[in-house]
Amino acid sequence: MGRKSKSLIVLLLLSGSLVVSGHVEGQPPGGGRRGPGGLNNMQSRLNSLSVEDRQAFRRNAERWMQMSAEERNLMRVREQLRRQRLKQEAETALRDAGLRRYLQERRKMERELGQEVEAKRKQALPALNDRLKKEFQETTSSGASPASSATPKR
Repeated sequence: MGRKSKSLIVLLLLSGSLVVSGHVEGQPPGGGRRGPGGLNNMQSRLNSLSVEDRQAFRRNAERWMQMSAEERNLMRVREQLRRQRLKQEAETALRDAGLRRYLQERRKMERELGQEVEAKRKQALPALNDRLKKEFQETTSSGASPASSATPKR
């Protein structure tokens, strides 16, 4: 068997390992299913890797080819579990971030509302003081002192 045909066989076998490893960046979702020109695309992706990455890829492919079908299935299941865990962690982080944002927005709204209430209170305070002064002046001028009417005599 020539070197080119051997490379082609290894490349075809490796395409199955890409589904499990997700090693090549930009891999389309759907587990490595490719349309027309997929083999050329795979070859160009492999060529775009650095020398070290290609060597690591080749070692992984050789290990993949040495595995039994049972071991390959186990690797696929592990990869599915890993992806599920990552997805859950991402969803949890998003939910927590949303909760933090909600709490931040709530604190901001409470602070703004408090400032608004304080401003209205300060605005109404002079009028309230004037009204209270007038009421107490009327009470003292009518003869009864507010202090004496508030405390009963014994």
